[in-house]
Amino acid sequence: MAVLEKEAQEEMDIFSSTIRGFAQEKIAPVAASIDENHKVPSDLMEEMKEMGMFGVPFPEEYGGSGFGWRAYYVMVEELAKIEGSIPAIIGAHTTIASNTIFVAGTDEQKRKYLTPLAQGRYLGAFALTEPGAGSDAAGIRTVATRDGDSWIINGSKCFITNAPSADVFIVFAKTDMEKGARGGITAFIVEKGAEGLSIGKVERKLGIRGSETSDVILDNVRVPDSQVLGEVGEAFKYAMRVMQNGRLSIAAQSLGLAKGSFEMAVTYAKERQQFGKSIASFQTIQNKIAEMKMELFAIESMLESTIRLMEAGKPFNLEGSIVKAYASEKADAIINESLQVFGGYGYTMDFPIERMLRDSRVNRIYEGTSEIQRMVIAKEVFRG
Repeated sequence: MAVLEKEAQEEMDIFSSTIRGFAQEKIAPVAASIDENHKVPSDLMEEMKEMGMFGVPFPEEYGGSGFGWRAYYVMVEELAKIEGSIPAIIGAHTTIASNTIFVAGTDEQKRKYLTPLAQGRYLGAFALTEPGAGSDAAGIRTVATRDGDSWIINGSKCFITNAPSADVFIVFAKTDMEKGARGGITAFIVEKGAEGLSIGKVERKLGIRGSETSDVILDNVRVPDSQVLGEVGEAFKYAMRVMQNGRLSIAAQSLGLAKGSFEMAVTYAKERQQFGKSIASFQTIQNKIAEMKMELFAIESMLESTIRLMEAGKPFNLEGSIVKAYASEKADAIINESLQVFGGYGYTMDFPIERMLRDSRVNRIYEGTSEIQRMVIAKEVFRG
């Protein structure tokens, strides 16, 4: 990412180096087993919590590290260079679940829920997607009906990251069937163990296997008015707002996976001997490396310029969609070419490249598919 003010850059370099060292020392040795066992070791999770990784962008007054969103994206990139599940877990927890409370919650809600979430004592899940409402998020059918000073929630959610282990669920439900997304969707804080809340099917996935994904079923779940996030009926705009941060997180995750695979390919090309010399001396390999480097530079530049817009308080809906779509698609291509540099070895599980390719693929799907990002981009262009 681009150069900041000298003092800020030095602090960011220290932060980046710390995360990089942790990832290489603690995550790299168990990355393959995370994929094989579909689980991040509990002791590793505890270490990450102690380091403040689950609350990097949030203020210290609410249990966060107070480092801001730029540091968070740097962290995601460094983690993703080594393994894809962990940034997916932290991403869903931070950018959309915890962030919804930060964006829309009262001070009391922030102290009660955001603080333990940012400290890593609670794990968060963002329950928006439904079987019939994926890309069409406004088409959710989960319903919340007022009952005195409480609400009764009924419905089901699918593909919810962190759900099997989550302590806090941000649940979106229709509260006005006629208004729908424009004033008819409300967000609720639902705690683990709430009567009527249950976890359904846990998905077996192509990649990011250490990240748990499952259905969430809500059967007459009662929550008090104090659990309503923000204004009744206004939750769709909160969801769209936090998903802007989420898209940048996916872009950073894509960049990290692509960089990690690229660095491995460069090292391998220098070491691999064919026809009596290093394959790095072959023009075909050099062309591949050059093309990948160009794409990495493009992704990094897009992400940096978008982060600058965010930091300046300017709209970045268009830019966020562009970098999310571009980064996720080009990352797949970069990792695929990195695998090609490894040849047959890249296709085996003896090297991390095949896992990184599987971990990367989902980035074109969640937080808004590439197709939806193009719809957003076109809409913003014609609006302008």
